[in-house]
Amino acid sequence: MDLKLAASLWQQMQQGLRGDADALPLPAFVDRATFSSAFAVSELAATSIGLATQATAALIAASRPDYCSPPVAVNVRLASRWFQQSFYPLNRAAPAMWDAFAGDYRSRDGWIRLHTNAAHHRLAMEQVLGAHADRAALAMQVQQWQASELEQAIIDAGGCAAEMRSAAAWQQHPQGQAVQREPLFSWQTTQPAPLPDWPMAEARPLMGIKVLDLTRIIAGPVATRILASLGARVLRIDPPGWQEPTLDEELSCGKRRAVLDLTQTADREQFIRLLREADVLVHGYRADALERLGFDAETLQALSPGLVLAGLNAWGWQGPWRNRRGFDSLVQMGCGIAERGMQWQQSDKPVPLPVQALDHATGYLLAAAVLEGLRRRVTDGHGSQVRLSLARTAWLLQQHPLGQCAGADIEPQVKDNLPCYELTPWGLGVRLRAAAWLPGTPQMFATSGSAPGTHPATW
Repeated sequence: MDLKLAASLWQQMQQGLRGDADALPLPAFVDRATFSSAFAVSELAATSIGLATQATAALIAASRPDYCSPPVAVNVRLASRWFQQSFYPLNRAAPAMWDAFAGDYRSRDGWIRLHTNAAHHRLAMEQVLGAHADRAALAMQVQQWQASELEQAIIDAGGCAAEMRSAAAWQQHPQGQAVQREPLFSWQTTQPAPLPDWPMAEARPLMGIKVLDLTRIIAGPVATRILASLGARVLRIDPPGWQEPTLDEELSCGKRRAVLDLTQTADREQFIRLLREADVLVHGYRADALERLGFDAETLQALSPGLVLAGLNAWGWQGPWRNRRGFDSLVQMGCGIAERGMQWQQSDKPVPLPVQALDHATGYLLAAAVLEGLRRRVTDGHGSQVRLSLARTAWLLQQHPLGQCAGADIEPQVKDNLPCYELTPWGLGVRLRAAAWLPGTPQMFATSGSAPGTHPATW
């Protein structure tokens, strides 16, 4: 592990979180095995997990004058493994993480990544490229296109794709320039509200705090998973028909899951009732999506004074791509990470990060932001709005390259797992131990993962 890079990451993270690069002490780092990568991926994992943990300690300290914040330690190897996955099924195959047609394809003038995991995104791709029997046939069709033209055609059809760009090209792109101007955490203070009466027990500091979760896929659910592990009552709301089978066991542990259609009057009214009692709303909608549903920031604060409103998107909150659909793998292609990996490994094809580090790191940073927003509510008596993006996290990581080949594969070890099985609706599995240790405040899940619609849309 490169401690200088970790310290630099830490300073930038807490500068964005607290406005002070020295606000929180750097955690102790143990078992410092790291991924092999062109960038400081394991350092990013350890520091982002550490930031959420230190933000937990700061929240407890703000609520309880008698609390003396103990030192935080982060296991770097375990943090790296949490960036891979934390739940491992036993005696059954793990769900496939990628659709058969998702991946990188050579175009006429470069490379492009197609993201087809969601059925409607695959249909959008097929609207442009046609349906094909296998990847080889699709690859032949992609080779007839220029990457930028195919990227735009698929986006226009409602799909998801990203041309491979160099870091230099991205920094000259209007969206790349917009992202570089954005802060890592974009904060806005909202209206005052009565001081809360949360119990803030050291063992379960978020007990009694209600979190509405409107997130999908990885980054947002990572954030709300941490909040659930600290005792928050997390209610995730999915739209009708939404399916996320590859991630249900991994990311929905500790949460309740309901289904509401916010375009229907009865469901909107129920959502408003939930909002009136919520302390936190976490969403992964694009920049104007909540506004178009009638839930702009002012409306949300009026419904729930003092609300901590935390949002994330893929490509940033300003610039021409602020409303573009995106995922970790696409951002890596578009902003220069995959092209830099290709050079670093002297490969003839794109080389992404060894894990979906933008998703996971942004999730932990978002959790830290929620915890900081709760701390501000306790100390200052006002609500907060905070925004993050995968592209801005990518820019943070791109400022921390590794100069040479370093690290290795992170090998699983039996000691990494909790000493008990986790029973889910799909079967048995094992989960990793927490990567960070805050004495007196364990991270644990009260329930296993569940499918959408398992629970009613009530607190």
